[in-house]
Amino acid sequence: MTALSLTGAGTTRRRLHRLELAALRGVMVREVVNFSSFWRSSTFSSTLDPTIYLLAFGFGFGSLVSKVEGYDYISFVGTGIVATTVLFSGAFTAMYSTFVKYHFQHTYDAILAAPVDTEELVTGEALWICARTGVYGCVPMLVAMVFGLQPSWGMLLVPLIAALAAFGWAAAGILIAALAKSIENFSYWQSGLLTPMFLVAGTFFPLSGLPGWAQVLGNFNPLYHCVELVRHAVFGFKGWADVGHLAFLVVFALVMWRLAIRRMERRLIL
Repeated sequence: MTALSLTGAGTTRRRLHRLELAALRGVMVREVVNFSSFWRSSTFSSTLDPTIYLLAFGFGFGSLVSKVEGYDYISFVGTGIVATTVLFSGAFTAMYSTFVKYHFQHTYDAILAAPVDTEELVTGEALWICARTGVYGCVPMLVAMVFGLQPSWGMLLVPLIAALAAFGWAAAGILIAALAKSIENFSYWQSGLLTPMFLVAGTFFPLSGLPGWAQVLGNFNPLYHCVELVRHAVFGFKGWADVGHLAFLVVFALVMWRLAIRRMERRLIL
C-alpha cells in the first residue's frame, strides 16, 4: 500500500500501512465470533488429546523409566507434550480451516472484497490460531502439575513460547493448504512430514539417544526448539542455548509467514 497524497482544501488523507490494524482486527474478530459457535468441541479435542498422550506415556513408560536427563519422566513428558498441542492446534487447525474456507465456503473471496489484502488475511488468521494455541499449550503442563510437576515462575512464559511456535506452524498449515489440490492430499503432509517431526522432537525421549544423523535432523525441527524452550522455562534456562532456540522459532515463523502469504496470493488472486 502506498501513501496517499493531499486532497481537497488542505484535507490530509490517512497513510495506509502495510498491515492495517483495522483489517487485522476485522479478520480476527470474525474468527472469534465464528469460534464462539464451536469452542466447546475444539477445546475438548485440543486439550484431551495431549492429556491422553501425557497420561499414557507418563504413566505407561513412567512405570519403566523413573528419570530422564535428571527429570522425573512425568515432568519430562508434561513439559514436552506442549509440542503436541502446538502441532495439533496450530498446523492441523490451519490446514483444514484454510482449505475449507477458500475451496468450499469461499469465505476468503468475501473477505478480500473488503479493504483487506492477502497479507492481512494470512497474518490475521495466523495470529488468531497462535493466540488460541498459547492458551491450549498450557493444559498438559497443568495436568502434569497435578501429578507432581513442581510449579515455577518460568511457567508464565510457556504461553508466549507456545504462541510463537504456533504462529510458525499456523503459517505452515496455511502454506500446506494453499499447496494442496484436494483435502485428501493432507495425508501426504501429515504422514510424511508432520508425524515424523512430532515423534522426533524430544517430547517422549531425549534426542541424545538417537543416531548422530537423526540428532542433526532433529536440530532442524521447530517442535524440538519449542520443547527445549518450554522445558528450560520450567526447570531453568540454559543461557545462550535458549537464545538459539528462540532465534530458530522466530526465523521459522517469519519464513513460513512470508511463504504462506506468497502462495495464498497465487491461490486467491492470480
